[in-house]
Amino acid sequence: MLRLPTFEYYRPKTAADAVALASEHGKAAMYVAGGTDLYPNMKRRHQEPRHVISLQDLPELHAIDVRDDGSVAIGAMVKLSTIEHDPHIKEHYPAIAHAVREISTPLLRNMGTIGGNLLLDTRCTYYDQSFEWRESIDFCMKKEGAICWVAPGSPRCWAVQSSDTVPVVCAMEAQVELVGTDGTRQISAVDLYQDDGIEYLTKKPEELLTRLILPAPGNWKSAYTKLRRRDTYDFPVLGVGACLWYAEDGTIEKANVRLGGAGSYAMPATATEELLAGKQLTDELVAEAGKAAMKPARTMDNTDLDVYWRRKVAPVYVARAIAQCR
Repeated sequence: MLRLPTFEYYRPKTAADAVALASEHGKAAMYVAGGTDLYPNMKRRHQEPRHVISLQDLPELHAIDVRDDGSVAIGAMVKLSTIEHDPHIKEHYPAIAHAVREISTPLLRNMGTIGGNLLLDTRCTYYDQSFEWRESIDFCMKKEGAICWVAPGSPRCWAVQSSDTVPVVCAMEAQVELVGTDGTRQISAVDLYQDDGIEYLTKKPEELLTRLILPAPGNWKSAYTKLRRRDTYDFPVLGVGACLWYAEDGTIEKANVRLGGAGSYAMPATATEELLAGKQLTDELVAEAGKAAMKPARTMDNTDLDVYWRRKVAPVYVARAIAQCR
């Protein structure tokens, strides 16, 4: 049986108090929301915080608010199942509702939160094992070691971003709100992530993600497609978030396509985006845009399924996501 390490548990009543605790204890502290990622990682000794700060008692993080300008602010502690079944989100943000519905199982969606999914730890075949397994082959650079077992000659970690919501919120240019010791700031969701398997977040360690802010409905449509071995449970080995903005005549003004499960952040399919801009969305263009995504889908042997097959099907899933944005 895998057991949790010993830690002190806190339940602050305000975001400011939570941030103060995180700042006081530094690297020895971590926030916990639903705990569906952190606690299993602690049992495997991926993370070993001595101070765990619960966000359960922060009421402002549990609300979904439709703002006057049409945008929607979702508190970081809102349960995934709540988002999945929310009538307003299902009607105006079907790609978000679909991406959330693709996460794990109903049981875990009743526990997991949107904030936790946005900040999900990067994953890797060699990293996501028990302490004893990793110790037997020597640890990797993501935790206690000095080598990346995916690419032994590489100076960096290649663990992948495996959140279902990140590719689509980045594609639709959503915003996130962060609270830190210097106050509150709002940044683009894209700017929250960087291409590094270890330092995959740009926020300060003590900063608390408090809200996800979805843009107001308008002349855009978004979609999410997912590849995994088991269709009802697994993490994505590829997740495609796409968002297209349209002119009045149906011409695509702008396109964002993000690939999850292919790199340490939701990677932009730049060639695909450039190909779509300024054109009408035809079946031929959809197929061509999908093919253009093969290069950035830099599959490596760090997740499930055959590495070469994953690369070949990436254009198929990109094309499907684009087609759903008609």
